Amino acid sequence: MISLIAAIGKNNELGKKNALLWNLPADMKHFRETTSGYTVIMGQKTFESIGRPLPNRRNIVLTQDKNFKQEGVEIVYSPEEAETLLDKDTENFVIGGGMIYKLFIDKADKLYITHVDAEFSDADTFFPEIIPVVWNETSHEEHTKDSENPFDYTFSIYEKFF
Repeated sequence: MISLIAAIGKNNELGKKNALLWNLPADMKHFRETTSGYTVIMGQKTFESIGRPLPNRRNIVLTQDKNFKQEGVEIVYSPEEAETLLDKDTENFVIGGGMIYKLFIDKADKLYITHVDAEFSDADTFFPEIIPVVWNETSHEEHTKDSENPFDYTFSIYEKFF
């Protein structure tokens, strides 16, 4: 099973210059708890922005750079090659970036989306549109901003209708 996990602004904003546009510790905790123990797939730029393999996860990096080498990750050169490495009996999480989400959204069975209740006009990277006739929201958990999380946010899970 392929799942995408992302935090997005009101206009599907993901980031700017290879960095997130917000700091939401609750979302980072949610990400860690959701993906821990599973395979994560990311693009090279996302991997480089993190700076290391994510602990307690199998890390797959998708790149076009045949010279890219990194200890602690498995390197693939196409979404199809990544799919051959996945355990079909468990969840596998695509964690970004924008190009990688676009490559995998049609292959995904489930989306874990943190909706950040804010707009970020300086964003340069966006999540693909979540089309209502394709995706059914099956879980919706609203949270109000607090001293650590500067925006209201909602954890949503979407499952493909077909």
